[in-house]
Amino acid sequence: MNNPVLTIDGPSGAGKGTVSRVIANQKGWHYLDSGSIYRSLAIAVLDQSVNLESKAEIVQLAKNMTLEFSGVEVLAVKLNGIDITARLATETTGSIASQIAVIPEVRAVLLQKQRDFRQAPGLVADGRDMGTVVFSEANYKVFLTASAEKRALRRYKQLIEKGFNANLGQITQEIESRDLRDSQRATAPLAQAEGALYVDSTDKTVEQVIAEILSFML
Repeated sequence: MNNPVLTIDGPSGAGKGTVSRVIANQKGWHYLDSGSIYRSLAIAVLDQSVNLESKAEIVQLAKNMTLEFSGVEVLAVKLNGIDITARLATETTGSIASQIAVIPEVRAVLLQKQRDFRQAPGLVADGRDMGTVVFSEANYKVFLTASAEKRALRRYKQLIEKGFNANLGQITQEIESRDLRDSQRATAPLAQAEGALYVDSTDKTVEQVIAEILSFML
């Protein structure tokens, strides 16, 4: 519990992953991409053809799945020993992850998996409720956001670069819908933690955002 934690929360596409990995690399800290945990479970749900209404089956999948994270600047994830990295960024995976994230029983199972990442010399954790719920006692908290249009454009470029077909208008609509769902859910809604540094990355470079956060941590 004495190991320092930096939480970076915010909506999808705000740049949390890139910023968090770079800071973790610079400081030599561990890194937790909480979104990948939920996205990994979403892939397990897809692969097992589990109905999204079957909460008990989803909870069981969450209990049984094993995850391996590697890499810093580029994240690689294995689910039950199988590399699923290329599937994490798809809109289908993200949409299902957002839907299962509202299930309290699922969040309870995955909560301890996330807290176990807190190890010496420190942890950078990015997600939607890292500073409000998972690491509410964190030493440093950041809320990183950007306009929906800017976030959609970033996601669109990522998908195109990875060889996926993508529609910018559809991605924008899905991001706006996800924002609404995440901010209005009953359990751990997306919100700025008390005392968190608010950063809008719409018109800022990654380097500018990182410098602002590191200055905040001094």
